[in-house]
Amino acid sequence: MKIGILRERLPGERRVALVPDAAAKLIAVGHQVVAERGAGSAAGFLDAAYEKAGVTLVADLAALAGAAPDVVVKVRKPTVEEVAALPKGCTLIALLTPGANEEILPALASAKITALALELVPRITRAQSMDVLSSQSGVAGYKAVLIGAAALHKFLPMLTTAAGSIAPAKAFVLGAGVAGLQAIATARRLGAVVSAFDVRGAAGEQVRSLGAQFVEPAAKAEGSGGYARAQTEDETAQNARIIAAHISSQDLVITTALIPGRKAPILVIDAMLATMRAGSVVVDLAAESGGNVEGVLSDETVVKHGVQLIGVTNAAASVPLHASQMFATNVRTLIAHLTAEGGELQINAADEVTGPMLVTNAGEFVKR
Repeated sequence: MKIGILRERLPGERRVALVPDAAAKLIAVGHQVVAERGAGSAAGFLDAAYEKAGVTLVADLAALAGAAPDVVVKVRKPTVEEVAALPKGCTLIALLTPGANEEILPALASAKITALALELVPRITRAQSMDVLSSQSGVAGYKAVLIGAAALHKFLPMLTTAAGSIAPAKAFVLGAGVAGLQAIATARRLGAVVSAFDVRGAAGEQVRSLGAQFVEPAAKAEGSGGYARAQTEDETAQNARIIAAHISSQDLVITTALIPGRKAPILVIDAMLATMRAGSVVVDLAAESGGNVEGVLSDETVVKHGVQLIGVTNAAASVPLHASQMFATNVRTLIAHLTAEGGELQINAADEVTGPMLVTNAGEFVKR
């Protein structure tokens, strides 16, 4: 099949869906790959690297569409204009933000496009190597600690110097999913004393395995697919008291809690911030979904009660080279899954991996 790599046009998005190495592996098994010039430049993958890998470069989106790829891959969802320019009947693979993409659905239908949302890769063993959300969340968790450490008024590690001893900073991670666990590991490597909270009791073992303290929830809220479920008002109140009792002594707080398809839960309220030491930092990785922290703003730093609230969105794009390499591995593995024995594209709506990812199938909306 022929695979097209679209350049990202969203401001601040520096990743690319397929890096040269991944493209070379696809070409080695018989696929053709065509890419828009400059598609990987912001991530450090220049056009010359794609050409060396055997990729055909074209000038722009119109030329890419003219090459008639069977599959078009990109990182973020396309605009209506981009969808209109894609080849009729092609298959689109990207992060499509299901539930918030109504503006592009008519365009996808009109062009008879089959669209697979990378957010909807099922959390099953077979699909682990295709799980873009997990790979990119790991990048975000790592970067959140660096952002917080840079903003903090103190060192993270303990230091013994001729000028005296410096006590290590205390870091508290809310949410022990992929992003949270990577944040815990990174903060530990940098020398902080780390603790973590999660409403999923099963997360405790993972937190402790990284050498951090697990703050036990008063009420557990285990959901499906490895996610937490929405809490009742009573559960929320019980767990809020646990968080409030612990957060006042923390220097750096990182929040990562998300519920698929819903607004992020508020875990840190203004009254909790008022108990923290001035100069403390809170990094909210859920800012794009409404935030876990009361008063947080996307891509802004707000100071409340002397505490910096940093609302981070698209953290993975700030580590574009490695984030793109991981993203590309996920996409390449998915394409291999979608490849029939003869090398042609095969979309099987009944397949346990493909079916849940379909947003449109040959232009028809897929109901859930």
